[in-house]
Amino acid sequence: MITNKSKLEIMPNFQEGETILIDKELGSTSFDVVYKIRKITKVKKVGHAGTLDPLATGLLIICTGKMTKQISQYSNLDKTYTGIITLGKTTPSFDLETEFDSEKPLDDIKVDNIYQARKEFLGAVKQQPPIYSAIKHKGKTLYSLARKGIDVERQPREVFISEFEILNIDLPDIYFKITCSKGTYIRALANDFGKVLGCGAYLKKLRRIKIGDFLVSDALSVDGFKKMINQFLELNYENILRYS
Repeated sequence: MITNKSKLEIMPNFQEGETILIDKELGSTSFDVVYKIRKITKVKKVGHAGTLDPLATGLLIICTGKMTKQISQYSNLDKTYTGIITLGKTTPSFDLETEFDSEKPLDDIKVDNIYQARKEFLGAVKQQPPIYSAIKHKGKTLYSLARKGIDVERQPREVFISEFEILNIDLPDIYFKITCSKGTYIRALANDFGKVLGCGAYLKKLRRIKIGDFLVSDALSVDGFKKMINQFLELNYENILRYS
């Protein structure tokens, strides 16, 4: 496992298989990260254990070589997120990827209403995946169809929310921490939360801070990972010159 606490004494065998904790930056896709790790490690077989949307940041578990066989094991672990749900507006994508399509006043929304609504999202919950998602329909992703104005019927899926903590309320923003099962869409939860309150809502900010026992605080940025590998190569090149 390569983390920000790793001290490379020998070059990891990425072809044989390594696991890397990456802190994904805002705006990049999970595939962007995979592509960059491929270039840095010069290994074709690279994958990630759990997609993060472009507007989300945080922990990605990246596997190379034979360690890609462990991806499903990592993907099945519970995930923990922090973020902001904003009340009073909605978007088709349930986040800021698309323009606002509705707006309602928050005059009748009380703090007690918010805490009461939170209770409806604990335990087993039926959730309809967003139309703007990477789920495939007849070989095409839903988000590619959605961008063409094509809506596809999506069957609700059961997910499990083991923790939903309200960290702070500063209307229209609600700061939260959520721990959930594989397949949970926090964007969909934000949208459903707004429906329960009757005012609409969208996901303003999202950061994945934990997968199972793996923490984002132990992760490297892609640039940090590249720097680590380059420093190792430079140091060893200098040693070769010194002793040749």
